[in-house]
Amino acid sequence: MKCPYCNKAETSVVDSRDTEDQVAIRRRRSCSSCDKRFTTYERVEGIDLKVIKKNGTKEDFCRDKLKRGLTKAMWKRPISMSSIDEMVDEVERRLRQKKSSEVKSWEIGNLVINRLKKLDTLSYLLFASVYRDFDSLEDFKSELNKLTE
Repeated sequence: MKCPYCNKAETSVVDSRDTEDQVAIRRRRSCSSCDKRFTTYERVEGIDLKVIKKNGTKEDFCRDKLKRGLTKAMWKRPISMSSIDEMVDEVERRLRQKKSSEVKSWEIGNLVINRLKKLDTLSYLLFASVYRDFDSLEDFKSELNKLTE
């Protein structure tokens, strides 16, 4: 494992433990060159999930893509990166529990949007504006009315 600070390969594991949900192993590492510490996560590569997009095309499920979307929706909101990671973990876990290895993109969106609605309404609106293709102020007003009812 290369050090993210000095890019040297002389690192050692200082501590290993399971994450709370026990789907990954968290490792604290130390670089013997620059003496800095960093954390890595080891996850099992499970069944390849395919996402069926709105236009019918299929692509591999990408945790990072989901995380980027959530990070954009929660930009400058009082939500920690660990909360975002937990949400991504939870959504991925739910998807992998399904019997099929294919999932429709709207199913992922619904899993995310329901969690965001409970966590932070502004982040929910930002995510919904992309997910539901808002193209006017009326779309926002309509969604706000649903939230305040």
